[in-house]
Amino acid sequence: MLELLASICLITILILAFAIMADSDDDNSGGGLMEPSLIPIPIKENGNNRN
Repeated sequence: MLELLASICLITILILAFAIMADSDDDNSGGGLMEPSLIPIPIKENGNNRN
C-alpha cells in the first residue's frame, strides 16, 4: 500500500513539473503578481471644497 501511494505521489509531482515547464513560454503569463499601474486623475479645483 505504501509503494502504491509513493508511486502515485511521484507520478503526480512529475506531471505537475512537466505542466509548469511546458507553460513557461516567456509571454509574461506567470512571472509574478500583476501590479496595478497608477493613472493620474485630473481633479477640478474650485472654491466649493467640502470635507
